[in-house]
Amino acid sequence: MSLVGWLVGGLVGIVVLAVVVLFVYYYNRIRILFNRIEEAWAQIDVQLKKRYDLVPNLVETVKGYAKHEKEIFEKVSEARAGMISGSREDRIKSSNQLTSTLKTLFAVAENYPVLKAGDNFKLLQEQLEGIENKIAYSRQYYNSSVLSYNNVITTIPGTWFAGGRAKHAFLTVPEEERSAVKVKF
Repeated sequence: MSLVGWLVGGLVGIVVLAVVVLFVYYYNRIRILFNRIEEAWAQIDVQLKKRYDLVPNLVETVKGYAKHEKEIFEKVSEARAGMISGSREDRIKSSNQLTSTLKTLFAVAENYPVLKAGDNFKLLQEQLEGIENKIAYSRQYYNSSVLSYNNVITTIPGTWFAGGRAKHAFLTVPEEERSAVKVKF
């Protein structure tokens, strides 16, 4: 074998090896980022389940004081039921609906000073606030994971190795929750 043939063969081997290493790297990177999105969603789901379990205690506590507020309790029950089944998008929509309805429930509770001062109600409200903070953080982590994944599969050279994978959608705030809160005195 001549020197030129040996050099060309070595160069081809190096190029093939580089392509194989790049393929394995990007395949694994895309897989890891996809798994991170799944894990982030699971964390959101865990927090939604905690909230799902806490809401009946909160509703029962308020019901004793606000018997005539039946419509609010029905809305809470409807939103809560939607959180446990359906697609991710349906559960997020129900979660957002529950968040909105719980704001109304707390506004109703403001009209009952004895309820508001009760230790049980305060404890439930604090627990719910903690869960809401964890849900917000989990959503932020999910969106960060989606951004990393989408960046890899849509930029060169990752797009060459993505194999036609679709981008993931970000979790967004519903339009009705984007407007500024109006405070009236």
